[in-house]
Order: sequence, then C-alpha cells, then structure tokens
Amino acid sequence: MTKQFALALATGLLPCMSTIAATSAVAIVAAQPAVAQQSTNSQSVRWIQVEAQPSLREAEASARRYAARLEGVNGFRIGGNWYAIVLGPYTPQAADVQLRNLKNAGLIPQDSFIAFSRQLRQQYWPIGESTLTAAPIETPEAPAPQPEVQTETAAPAPTQTTEPTVELIQEETKREALASERQLDRDARKALQVALKWEGYYTSSIDGAFGAGTRRSMAAWQGDYGYEPTGVLTTRQRTALLDNYQSVLDAVGMAAYEDLGAGLAMAIPAAMVEFDRYEAPFVHFKTKGDSGVKLVMISQTGDQNTLYGLYDILQTLEIVPTEGPRERGKNGFTIEGEDDKITSFTQVKLVDGTVKGFTLVWPKGDEKRRNLALGDMKASFASLGPQALADDAGLDAATQSLDLLSGLEIRTPDLSRSGFYVDGSGRILTTSEAVQSCARISINDEFEANVVAVEEDLGLALLEPATAQAPISFASFLTSEPRLKSDVAVAGFSYEGRLSAPSLTFGTLSELTGLNGEADLSRLTLAALPGDAGGPVLDAGGSVMGMLLPAGGTNGRSLPTDTSFAMDAAKVSEFLGDNGVTASTTDSVTSIDPVELNTKAADMTVLVSCWK
Repeated sequence: MTKQFALALATGLLPCMSTIAATSAVAIVAAQPAVAQQSTNSQSVRWIQVEAQPSLREAEASARRYAARLEGVNGFRIGGNWYAIVLGPYTPQAADVQLRNLKNAGLIPQDSFIAFSRQLRQQYWPIGESTLTAAPIETPEAPAPQPEVQTETAAPAPTQTTEPTVELIQEETKREALASERQLDRDARKALQVALKWEGYYTSSIDGAFGAGTRRSMAAWQGDYGYEPTGVLTTRQRTALLDNYQSVLDAVGMAAYEDLGAGLAMAIPAAMVEFDRYEAPFVHFKTKGDSGVKLVMISQTGDQNTLYGLYDILQTLEIVPTEGPRERGKNGFTIEGEDDKITSFTQVKLVDGTVKGFTLVWPKGDEKRRNLALGDMKASFASLGPQALADDAGLDAATQSLDLLSGLEIRTPDLSRSGFYVDGSGRILTTSEAVQSCARISINDEFEANVVAVEEDLGLALLEPATAQAPISFASFLTSEPRLKSDVAVAGFSYEGRLSAPSLTFGTLSELTGLNGEADLSRLTLAALPGDAGGPVLDAGGSVMGMLLPAGGTNGRSLPTDTSFAMDAAKVSEFLGDNGVTASTTDSVTSIDPVELNTKAADMTVLVSCWK
C-alpha cells in the first residue's frame, strides 16, 4: 500500500476498504511532548529508528542483536506502550547520510526512518544510560562492509587507508520546495493536510488547498521539528511527516470488517483487537497483544424502548466510566467516558428495526492513535439490513453472573451498607463506615446523596439527597426504655444490594449497655451481616430503638457471631438535633402484625453505596 493510497483511505477518499490489506508495522512514532530531561537543542538532534516492538522483553532482545553489529544502539519507550530501537544521536545531515549508508549496506531494515528526540520517552537500553542529552554525531562512521566469500586463491582485499567520503544532503530552498510542491496532485496535498491534522497542527477542512491556515500549520510543524519555519515543506520534510503518520496507520491496522449474523459492517483496528465471542446482544473483540484496546459491537432487534433501555444499561458497565458527556436522541445516542486508565466511546443507532452500535475502549494517554481509529470507525459504521444478533447467541447459563452483563463486568460500588429515612424531606441516617473516602454516594442505586455530618466516635453519618425526595415512611424513635429480653428486628440490606429489598433479621435485646457499661449502646443477641450496619433496630411495634453499628471495636476480641451492638435512640436523636433534624418520637410499645412490620421497615430502609 502506498502512503498516498493509505492516507486517502484514512480520510474517506476511497469508498471501500474491504480489499485493502494493512502492511506490517515495524515502527510507530507518535508525536509526544518532550520529556523534561531533553536539552534545549534537542530539536537539532535526529535518530534513526530501525524497529519497534510491542513488549519490553522483545525490544531488549532486538536491541541486543543490533548492538552486536552496530554502534550507537539505544532503546526508548514511545507512544502507545511501544518500545523503539534507535541509532544516534546525529545531526540532521549526518542522520540522512547514515540512514542511506546503513540501508545500502543491508544493516538495517529498508523501512527505517528518521525520528526526533521529542518522540522518545524513558530509555530502557543500554540499561542505566541516558543518551537523550548526548551531543549529536556530526560525521558518522561508514558501516563495515559485509563479508564476501573468498576462495583459497583469492587475493586479500586491500586495506582501507583513506577516510570515507561523507555526502551531505542539501535541504531544498523555499523556491525549490514550492516547485516540487506544485507537482503534487490534489490527493497528495490532502494527504499532507491529514497528516498535519493528526499531528495536531491543522484544524481546518481537508480540501487540498494550501491557504494561510495550511501554511501556518506547516510552519508550526517545521519549528517544532527543528526546521526553518518557512511554511513550505521540502520534499524531505513531506516524507518525514507522511512517514510518521503512515507508521501509526500501519500499527493501528484499520481494516474492513463485516458480520452478516449481526448485520453490521465497519472498519476496526485489526492490529489492536481480534474477534473473541458472541454474547447477545454483544460481539466481543479481545485485546491483541498488549495494546489494551477493546471493542464491543452491539446488535439486537428492538425499537425506541430497547434503545433507551440500552442507554441506561451501558452506563452501569465498567467499560463506560461515569465521567464524560452523554447525548441521547430519538434514534440514537453517544456516551463518552474517561477515568485514569481508559477512554471509552459508545455510538448506538436505531436503524432497520434494530439497535446497532459499538463501544471502543482505549488506554489513557494514547489519544492520537485512538482518534485516528475512532474517526474511521464512526465514518464507516453501517447496518447491513434488518438482520440482528439472535437473542440467545453465545449465551451460556453456566457462565452468567450477577456481576456480568453478557460477558461485560457491571460497575459495582466499593462498599454498601444500610441506612434509613429520619424525616419527611428524605434525610438519611447511616453508619460512618458507609461514607468514608467516597467519590460519590448513591441511595438504592437510584439517586445520589451528600454527606451533611459525620460523628466518627459514635459511628453515625447524616446524608441529604441531591434531589428532593418524599419517603413513604420514616423513623419514629422510641423515647421509653425498652424491656430486656424483648424481641427486636434489624432492617437492612444484608447482602449489600444483591437482593432488591431489605430483609429483617430477628433477635432479642440482651443488655441496655455495651460490654464495658457504655450507656449509649445496647447489646443485641442477633446474627447480623456487614451489610446490615446502619439499619434501624425496631421493636415489635415498628418503633426505632437505635441504629445497628458495624461489627468490631472489641479490642481484637472475637465475640460470638450472634453478638451485635446498636447506638440507642436517645443518642441518635441528639445527633440528629445537633444537625438540624427534628426527630419524630413515640413512647408506644404496642405490637403490630409481622407483615405490617416488614412493610414499614422496607419503606424506611435504604441501600447506601460508596463509590470511590
């Protein structure tokens, strides 16, 4: 594939990619910010990149092989977790000479090219060296000639007694560069704009017209790469610009992909992902090598309700981070997400009586390659008609899990505990354990809440919903002293949200103080689970006697499993009053029907989840 043809393909100048085979990528150079260690004259330094490997182990082995026959072998990590093997450093003219000489001698691959210091990151070879600041070589040594097969009677080769002649390549003048530029056809001119745009220098439309905007972008590129900023690229500069872009294009490996069963077609980064399996409604592509890229295609029969339901479901998945813009229309939606590890883009459309789309997940910090791939994917995505993935495609009941959705991991909170409404405006009391170091707090997985007050010594926390709430029921705290050995129940999400409603755990009131005589505590004979902490402790009439505390706080002693403790109603009411909540109270000690007790408990108890 020629550079011009590949670049035209990447910009949509060619209508079909199905017959195009990606060339193998031996190197990838992504323009990255200069590392801090580089010297101020790094823009006048050149390197010869001979190879790039996707893993450190392979790169070190390759560097050793080159070092056995060449001088000046160095290894640096470059963009996208690739590891380059380079020679140098050289001055610009010396690099051109050495590149040609080494190619002619067959000592380096023919697709080796000139690289720049700003593209190199951490050095891994030689171990412990730092050559980014080394002075560039002005006159490279001539490569050693390849050994020839000698017969017994052949005369010995004459000894080299004179220094090799170093041929310097002169850069074109601006007039000469303009003359050679005029020989370019429109597609070639567009290709240069595409490469400049990918590098981040050109922001206008791809039209092949070199106006003021294109000239400014060329001058900026020249300045950053150590050339005179004339605004007209010489032949050699055009080659360097296109080589950088082409190496990335080859490494991403965009290729046409069709799935007749799913009824969709699109270009995919075939060098980064490969087909894995079907799990309706998804077509899973797994990471190839250590690229870290993932792709999920979406295909199912449905209507607008299906579309809207999928919009909600996708946002519960780990591959769709919560931070990022979302846009939903009548016939489609897009979701962008980003965290400290990945960036995610989802595009779904209602078309041909089906819901089809894709989610692309890319490692953070590799935006240039991601943007190149994503632009092609969005432009090429197409439905092949009403055919969609069967509802049972690839599903295996033995592998399903509450934490998975068709093979994709559902985002889950770091910790979930119980809580309960304490007034009609929806404020919630819970355990302080539930709100420690949380980025956000959700209630019943439906709405978010903010922390109003925390009292670590008491183990209490007061929450306020981010949006107005009107709870069906809220706590009424018991003011009279409860009777020892009376029946009690704790309402809580014992299994931390795996059940959709709170459960009641029954026990007895064993003591009106803690084990060390703490007057604010009550000891219960009741086998609670961690998820129950923060839930209300109820008497037989549904009045709240206190809040269940987390297990622990016994100075390392192991207590019987049916031993639990509660902060009593008086202390809880005092905490609420100090923070602006007037607690409802009662002195009634009557009993109610167990069914009514369960209903009352369910209406006031909530699931409190901490997301970090």
